[in-house]
Amino acid sequence: MNPHLAPVEVPDPAALGQVQHLCDLADPYATGADADTLFAAAMAETNAWHAARSPFFAALLQEQPEIPAPTIGDGVRTPLVPAAFFKRHEVLSVPRDEVFLHLTSSGTTGQKSQMFFDRWTIRSAQRMVARIFDHYGWITPDRPVNYLLYSYEPAPSLKLGTSFTDNYLCDFAPARHTTHALRHTGSGHEFDVHGCIAALQRYADEDAPVRILGFPAFLYFTLERMKAMGMAPLRLPEGSLVVLGGGWKGHTDRQIGKDEFRAAVTERLGIPAESVRDTFGSVEHCVPYVECAHHRLHVPVWSRAAVRDPGTLRPLPYGEPGFLHLVSPYITSVPAQSVVMGDLASLHPGEECPCPLSTDWFTVLGRAGVSRNRSCAVAAAEMMKGMS
Repeated sequence: MNPHLAPVEVPDPAALGQVQHLCDLADPYATGADADTLFAAAMAETNAWHAARSPFFAALLQEQPEIPAPTIGDGVRTPLVPAAFFKRHEVLSVPRDEVFLHLTSSGTTGQKSQMFFDRWTIRSAQRMVARIFDHYGWITPDRPVNYLLYSYEPAPSLKLGTSFTDNYLCDFAPARHTTHALRHTGSGHEFDVHGCIAALQRYADEDAPVRILGFPAFLYFTLERMKAMGMAPLRLPEGSLVVLGGGWKGHTDRQIGKDEFRAAVTERLGIPAESVRDTFGSVEHCVPYVECAHHRLHVPVWSRAAVRDPGTLRPLPYGEPGFLHLVSPYITSVPAQSVVMGDLASLHPGEECPCPLSTDWFTVLGRAGVSRNRSCAVAAAEMMKGMS
């Protein structure tokens, strides 16, 4: 068995048996009445788990129940916790000596979401990623690849979730060579655009596929610089893959549409559009959402999504924009099983996507309002100012 797909055991099998069963489902996009029943039972277990260990969550359960979203299920309690809550509060449901990993969401300054993971929680989330990559055929232990990572080069004190995730993704195919775009200087990170260009030129002359991971703005900035320098388009080896995440926060004035972005990648690097995938995720909710070949963010079996009215928090029907509400019972370390993101999105039924998957999918429309909080992407994007 691939080690990334190996079994992981919940902290208390007697109390969390349905959570275990749900997270053990191997098909990342399974649907049906059985999956829905199992999801509801797992949510009941994780709610009880947190209520017994977190006074904060126990108090939430005593308040007036939220209006259930049809896409999540009638009778499934999902007390609404805004993601921003974790920027100001540390709320754990496990003893601190059981914290296996501590990650943050922000860059060099600004308020940070402090998220704490026990071994089950982070390993379970990693297994979800592995199953989705396996679903798309992206786990290739016998085929080395070259990596270009548009994320932060690891440093001893670095706890950013984006850096952790991108480096984990490198485990799915052995690395022939790895280049980091955001180089550690000893006192911070700097964007090395010329190092990225040199790496792409070198990789284009080799026979190994290339995997480009990380922030989309940095990749696009690299393509712009290559064009400005009069470089001829490159043709990266067959099987190359682009998996991006983190958005364009801080540089929305330079953001282009996704179709235009993918076309630029195809033109400058020779990677077909179906191999350029966006993702969505956060340190507050580590369930992975990965685009299908038609570029829809389908909801995997281990989670459910809804969209809520920004004014009333009532669930909205398919197609209407509102706050993205993500729910999953996998997390046992922090009561973050029901998080209202700061992102505006619209939700759509599976049949509106031409791909074979039948789960709901969502489109992220942008951040809600203007916040003083800075995400990883904001901090990273600030490095680009003055470079073009």
